Amino acid sequence: MKYTRLGRTGLEVSRIAFGTWQVSGEWGSYDVDAAQGAIRHARELGVNFFDTAQAYGFGESEEVLANALRHELEHDRDSVVIATKGGINPGTDRPRDSSREYLRSGVEASLRAMKIDHIDLYQVHWPDERTPFADTAGYLQELVDEGKIRHVGVSNYDEKQLAAFDLRRPVETLQPPYHLFRRGIEADVLPYVREHDIGTLVYSPLGSGLLTGTMDENTTFEDSDWRAQATAFSGETFRANLAVVERLMSLAADKGIEVSQLAIAWVLAQDGIDTAIVGARSERNIERSLAAVDVELTADDLAEIEKITADGIQVTGASPEGVA
Repeated sequence: MKYTRLGRTGLEVSRIAFGTWQVSGEWGSYDVDAAQGAIRHARELGVNFFDTAQAYGFGESEEVLANALRHELEHDRDSVVIATKGGINPGTDRPRDSSREYLRSGVEASLRAMKIDHIDLYQVHWPDERTPFADTAGYLQELVDEGKIRHVGVSNYDEKQLAAFDLRRPVETLQPPYHLFRRGIEADVLPYVREHDIGTLVYSPLGSGLLTGTMDENTTFEDSDWRAQATAFSGETFRANLAVVERLMSLAADKGIEVSQLAIAWVLAQDGIDTAIVGARSERNIERSLAAVDVELTADDLAEIEKITADGIQVTGASPEGVA
């Protein structure tokens, strides 16, 4: 495993973080034992950075993660960096809520779910336009001062929202979506985070499965899987991007790697990206993803990837209000 400094936090974290969105019930059914086995195996292979969220199964994902890492959390706490997120309440009349009361209750709920006394990195899951961003920053600083959280980050913020948050206390990390079919952060967000030394941990580097090479036009999803309602996985968008993935698979094969490894390596090669968050429900899948840290992409490789993906269609994903 390779490690990097996570921006302003100063934390040394693995360049691939283990993400637990897939053990929330939002991706269809899963086997808890297998998922915890994948988490433990990732730790054995050097991953020290784990990302979860209160909203992933309303604490279910946090519990699964913490139970898998119980030995480290009780006997070697500083050996792992635990990141979680709060500030959303999907399915309610206020799906984004960064008020003092809701953030505080969320931190307390996460601490209870994971049976820990502090959270290494607490992130606002989605921007809440009803609460001034500087106020949200102040509320989180209160929790830092109390020792309940160590570092403060945000997720899905744009550069203007980052700047507004920064007026009260520094944003230490940003967690945006980023992959070959979702590159919106390149124009303004990435330049901002590079300029301000904000640690960047990106989610969905595999396009929520689109870049794994395991899908075709006949792929279907369980009703409980959010992708069953997503435009990125149906119609002409899906067909066009699958054709691009097929060409990427050929390029990956020429390099002796899998297309998923190519996609993760591409993300890690981009200036300003510290860590890619990858989820897995089996030990084999996490092994394959972690191998991407050792993939070296040449300038010619990167140029060829740009040429191939120029024929793709940019997509969006899930949000607290629904699925795009």
